[in-house]
Amino acid sequence: MSAEIQLMTAEDLLALPRGQFRYELISGALKKMSPAGHDHGRITMELAGPLQQFVKEKGLGKVYAAETGFLLTRDPDTVRAPDIAFIRQKRIDEVGRVKGYWNGPPDLAVEVISPNNVVGRVEEKVRMWLEAGTRMVWLVNPKRCAVTVYRLLTFQTLTEKDILDGGDVVPGFQMSIAEIFAE
Repeated sequence: MSAEIQLMTAEDLLALPRGQFRYELISGALKKMSPAGHDHGRITMELAGPLQQFVKEKGLGKVYAAETGFLLTRDPDTVRAPDIAFIRQKRIDEVGRVKGYWNGPPDLAVEVISPNNVVGRVEEKVRMWLEAGTRMVWLVNPKRCAVTVYRLLTFQTLTEKDILDGGDVVPGFQMSIAEIFAE
């Protein structure tokens, strides 16, 4: 006789106590995540800092940190939290102040690969963001010092000699890939 799995909702997830772990909700199932390591945090901030400054100066929208959840599906609920997210000002103005999780995907999701990430799981997360309506995903690979830019039907891998461009999602934003990985 198999035990029935109790699915959680986004509201259940939001009510969990904060502690040493981060959580995401995948089709109602709780996924525990360990805190990020040193390099992961440093590399994330090397990108998040300039992105935040640019977005704020240009009034393009808001940049969100890793703890920010996005409610992607309901019944069963899926709540994911990218390492960095961006939402255009137009969408923020339409929705207004949000309590709890943002209902829907960010315009830009940034994932930094941790040393213990399995390639298939990271690719699944990129696919999930795009299928939910995220316009662009930046997958940052510290081992290769590369960033792969995904859109719904295309992708491009940039290396240290290249420039990361916000395209039509974060218009005007540019940053050297080498700056992201500089120690």
